Amino acid sequence: MSKLTDVPKRILIGRALRSDRLGETLLPKRIALPVFASDPLSSVAYAPGEVLLVLSIAGVSAYHFSPWIAVAVVVLMFTVVASYRQNVHAYPSGGGDYEVATTNLGPRAGLTVASALLVDYVLTVAVSISSGVENLGSAIPFVVEHKVFSAIAVIGLLTVMNLRGVRESGKLFAIPTYVFVAGVFIMIAWGAYQSLVLGDTMKAPTADFEIKPEHQGLAGFALVFLLLRAFSSGCAALTGVEAISNGVPAFRKPKSKNAATTLALMGGLAVTMFCGIIGLAMASGVKMAETPAHDLLRDGVPVGSDYVQNPVISQVAAAVFGQGTFFFILLAAATALVLFLAANTAYNGFPLLGSILAQDRYLPRQLHTRGDRLAFSNGIVLLAGAAMLLVGIYEADSTKLIQLYIVGVFVSFTLSQTGMVRHWNRHLRTEKDPAVRRRMVRSRAINAFGATFTGLVLIVVLATKFTHGAWVALLGMVIFYGVMSAIRKHYDRVAAEISAPDEPGDETARPSRVHSIVLVSKVHRPTLRAVGYAKLMRSDKLEALSVNVDPAETKALRDEWERRSINVPLKILDSPYREITRPVIEYVKSIRRENPRDAVSVIIPEYVVGHWYEHLLHNQSALRLKGRLLFTPGVMVTSVPYQLQSSEAAKRRAKKRSEWNAPGAVRRGPVDPRHGKEPAQQGGPGNGTGTGTGTGKA
Repeated sequence: MSKLTDVPKRILIGRALRSDRLGETLLPKRIALPVFASDPLSSVAYAPGEVLLVLSIAGVSAYHFSPWIAVAVVVLMFTVVASYRQNVHAYPSGGGDYEVATTNLGPRAGLTVASALLVDYVLTVAVSISSGVENLGSAIPFVVEHKVFSAIAVIGLLTVMNLRGVRESGKLFAIPTYVFVAGVFIMIAWGAYQSLVLGDTMKAPTADFEIKPEHQGLAGFALVFLLLRAFSSGCAALTGVEAISNGVPAFRKPKSKNAATTLALMGGLAVTMFCGIIGLAMASGVKMAETPAHDLLRDGVPVGSDYVQNPVISQVAAAVFGQGTFFFILLAAATALVLFLAANTAYNGFPLLGSILAQDRYLPRQLHTRGDRLAFSNGIVLLAGAAMLLVGIYEADSTKLIQLYIVGVFVSFTLSQTGMVRHWNRHLRTEKDPAVRRRMVRSRAINAFGATFTGLVLIVVLATKFTHGAWVALLGMVIFYGVMSAIRKHYDRVAAEISAPDEPGDETARPSRVHSIVLVSKVHRPTLRAVGYAKLMRSDKLEALSVNVDPAETKALRDEWERRSINVPLKILDSPYREITRPVIEYVKSIRRENPRDAVSVIIPEYVVGHWYEHLLHNQSALRLKGRLLFTPGVMVTSVPYQLQSSEAAKRRAKKRSEWNAPGAVRRGPVDPRHGKEPAQQGGPGNGTGTGTGTGKA
């Protein structure tokens, strides 16, 4: 990349970091918690609301089931956290669910888990950003009026922040996450104090509303199905738990212990906030409806399309703190911000998983390498693009997007825990130490219970959400699975084709002769340089080749060739249809047919220009010809460049840019005792040179 484009890149993401500074980007637990657990922590802003929205189908009378649904979600959360604590100790390399499933259940199970996780990470970004926009929109009307634009802008900003590096983005995310957690705990404590100690009655803004039930008096199977659907919606609180097991390498040492501790902290905080908000919503009389314009009634009359239904957490905050108070505004701002930042869980999980999959040849190899800031830049950009596409398709509507949610994560939960059971079975067959065996048996029991529980939840989620949008997530998983399988087959096929044979073959045999061909159109400096280079190669046969598309120009070329007495035979190919590429290709193929063991070297004189617009002014037949020759076996193509004055000017401009340093790019200071050298003269965006090149057939 030229230095002209490198300057804005440095402004956006900062100076490039050396590979040996990777250890400096590792995270302590206090920063790892908001980085990897911001998704499950922030889900309490919308998961309780999703439970009440589903229950509202049966009317307010169904709300009394919400505490029991909360208890079921809590049990599931603790089960998953306990199970994943076993994962991070057994597989600390960062492969997470994918590594566990691949190692213990086989490549197909691993690829299924990877497909599920990739889909879930994309949905995490789309749902979190869309929900954050909706929360912010209650205070800023412009955001609601331009939901899609606002969501895409936030995704773009979040992408830039992550491109700057994990540690740097973690510091930015830590403050709002901790403010949000503290705000929710203060709200729960103050609400409990008002209700239990002071005996005050808290009233949410919708406390006096009524709900028009879509199906009144549900009983039997219909009621059970409704409760299961509400439970599956509440399970959105568990999304992102797996990201910690995928991100173990980003923790400071001891990595496994720190990751397990962070998991426990995340689980405890999330379930406490989830239950607290559900309890306060019940105490303050919050009312929610899937179609509030028709189903929410104020004094017996529908509230109408102008009514904006605020999230449960906003209504509870209004009931506890009072509408418009300092703590209400603080919590509303922190909630919106942390929902935006919750997508960071996916920004850390998706690129890392993509890197591992690329290493295993299931994704393009470009996803395996780290960028300038030691982050997996290509994976970050790919995730952002996919999330923007989803936001655009679903118009940044979190209610629509959340129906696609959590299918993938429970697929990975179930297969991962099943794989862990097989992992412990394998180790128990060889372990003799009684104490170690007891620990393994206990861990196996935890993972077995987790696999059974999450498997049942997966069935519930598929049964209750399939027609509401879960099929889209399944389709995405199938597409990812198919694409990754095709990529792996391609890489395997290429590896088999290019692998060096044990016995000598045609690839190692020396060609009998080299037949060199210099392409010419006129006798000028580039042509003469190419002919001189071809003579230096000392080929067995050397000839110049031109295509007759204009008889007058061809006659002038032949006359000039003879006048200069160039001692290289000139061959003219006729082209009645004025084509250049086809006659050359056919002539080269005819040489190969006559002498299959000969190598044909095609030498093309080209001149280099220095401006992009000069490309448009020259015939690009040389580029087209080179592209066609690449598909011809036994043919080597050599370009002989001739630099025009414009390219020399471009080189001087590049040199001038290389001597310029952006403010702050050069650091000066005392000698660093760790490295024994000065930190000064560290290159900024001006280091190196670059030229714009253009080619045209001489």
